[in-house]
Amino acid sequence: MKEFALIFRMDITTKEAQPTEEQMRGYMEQWMSWINYIDQEGQLVEGGNHFSREGRVLKAGKSIIEGPYIADGNSIAGYILIRATDMDDATRVAEKCPILQGENTSVEIRELGQPG
Repeated sequence: MKEFALIFRMDITTKEAQPTEEQMRGYMEQWMSWINYIDQEGQLVEGGNHFSREGRVLKAGKSIIEGPYIADGNSIAGYILIRATDMDDATRVAEKCPILQGENTSVEIRELGQPG
């Protein structure tokens, strides 16, 4: 089995795009159900987390941008690590992610490996 990072992107800065407390409870129930499924399948790797809404981007030439990197209206909200046989298997796991029910959301799948 190989290890993969599932990186979750969504709009974390626009006030109107943030869920209400009630919506968040529903999302968390779906999220925990999905995470428990991955764990029961023996594919969840220890690690992963949500990110805060604050951040800083450093660029060449000592340029500093306050706030997280945002592209296409969204930013990285968090990640988990999973085990899968290959990219297709990791994609099957990611396709069930509840974050994909929202607008302007995505899950990036990246294999973890040795440099070079």
